[in-house]
Amino acid sequence: MTNAKNWSPSSWRAKPAKQLPEYPDEDAVRAVETRLASYPPLVFAGEARALKAELARVGEGNGFLLQGGDCAEAFAEHHPDGIRDFFRVFLQMAVVLTFGAASPVTKVGRIAGQFAKPRSSSVETQDGVELPSYRGDIVNDIAFTPEGRTPNPERMEMAFRQSAATLNLLRAFAQGGYANLDNVHTWMLGFVEDSPQGHRYRSLANRISETLDFMRACGIESKNTPQLQSTDLYTSHEALLLGYEQAFTRVDSLTGDYYDTSGHMIWIGDRTRQPDHAHVEYARGVKNPLGLKCGPSLSPDGLLELIDILNPQNEAGRMTLICRFGADKVMDHLPALIRAVEKEGRKVVWSCDPMHGNTVSVAGYKTRPFDRIMKEVQAFFAVHRAEGTHAGGIHIEMTGTNVTECTGGARPVTADTLSDRYHTHCDPRLNAEQAIELAFLMAENLQAEKKDRSARVAA
Repeated sequence: MTNAKNWSPSSWRAKPAKQLPEYPDEDAVRAVETRLASYPPLVFAGEARALKAELARVGEGNGFLLQGGDCAEAFAEHHPDGIRDFFRVFLQMAVVLTFGAASPVTKVGRIAGQFAKPRSSSVETQDGVELPSYRGDIVNDIAFTPEGRTPNPERMEMAFRQSAATLNLLRAFAQGGYANLDNVHTWMLGFVEDSPQGHRYRSLANRISETLDFMRACGIESKNTPQLQSTDLYTSHEALLLGYEQAFTRVDSLTGDYYDTSGHMIWIGDRTRQPDHAHVEYARGVKNPLGLKCGPSLSPDGLLELIDILNPQNEAGRMTLICRFGADKVMDHLPALIRAVEKEGRKVVWSCDPMHGNTVSVAGYKTRPFDRIMKEVQAFFAVHRAEGTHAGGIHIEMTGTNVTECTGGARPVTADTLSDRYHTHCDPRLNAEQAIELAFLMAENLQAEKKDRSARVAA
């Protein structure tokens, strides 16, 4: 085996741990974890290796990582139409990036496992009553009752079953013909049809259809070119609930390495990235591609220390650095991190999370102004162009549902309309119109980056 030295799937248990729930019955927890360890894997090691190979190309500047999905999946909202609509918007975003920027796109959903959420406080108070905070459906219930908020280990099995069903449907969509580029016009969601982004997408879809007609005339069509009729969609989530992750840590029969088979890619959050704590200890030993959230409190030296722990062999495609600063802090923090990583020759993918640093309260609702999200993305690309590095990805919370959770956009959500369709259990998400608008912005920035790169080569 080639996994990390002095590591085992359970070695994290000897380390300090933050953000883990306090279960009232540890024997019940162990019983559930034992059952989970006997269940089939949700994903396979070979798929995780394929994602790592794609991310290696992204890190070299030959692609773009599109990572997005729900802030936290909910048991009550598990419906095939919701999964289909997310997939449709995700395909639209990927098409905008692929065709608009002439760039391969690696698609990674925050789905089929994104159930656990870190919290700023372990308790919540309503009307003078204090109860444990909601930590995602895999831990407890959104309902503010003593029974609902008590961590229940049986929810881990419910999360597994929902993840398996979601993955089954996603694989059918991705490989069963729904993702065929001939369907590029039919991916449009009804409520986006007459929006500014709908018109813009339709124009791009017409150009794609013309291109496909030309290719067919040349003898290249979906029935003889698999790349035109299917796509690869990978899954990811924050590896927060470590007992659940350990239960799905399996030895790959081909390589003898350990993989976390609960998802293709896992990431460590900004609240749990302490180098000597449990979450870093667990992640360093599995061979999956890893994400690391990088917030304003992370120093260049601290980042290099974490990279050395998590990717000591400097393996391409292993590390994705997900930067989440806030629109007004990108210029203050990102350049120093890039310079430190470049100086030491570390192989990483740089990705932008423009959501988590831009949360505000409006009319009593937690929201994210879309103009601040766009500003952070613009700043992320601008810094990378200035440093001569590749802005390699985006990490967003989004949905295919017609929600009103983030203010702004071309057909704007306002403070007065936030309450119309505010459905999130945790953090506000982009709706389809806002997500597609963001995709067009990123395509334009990727085009500008390519021009800059060509100019440098010519010089």
